[in-house]
Amino acid sequence: MTSTLMIVQIILAILITITILLQKSSSIGLGAYSGSNESLFGAKGPSGFLAKATFTLALLFVINTLALGYLYNKESSRSVVDTLPKKEAKAPAPTPAPVPAAPSAPSTEQKQ
Repeated sequence: MTSTLMIVQIILAILITITILLQKSSSIGLGAYSGSNESLFGAKGPSGFLAKATFTLALLFVINTLALGYLYNKESSRSVVDTLPKKEAKAPAPTPAPVPAAPSAPSTEQKQ
């Protein structure tokens, strides 16, 4: 399912690019080449139709992106960390620290 949606995503991206490039801009862009098709879209020319087509394609692109994200997260619920081999950490056995000898009590005998 995700591969089908990925193909649709690529097609939508190409179509959005084409509709944006066909629109008139301040520098006219590629819209100058669609002059013969102006009567097909009405008296205003292709600007109204292309704006609506761009909006529709962009909306479909966003919906398709959300669907791809949802399906991808649903299919891959495992993390990369889950795939790492688990090694049991063998810590060295703690060596007991030498216990210091208790100080002896001072002797009460006096040396003479």
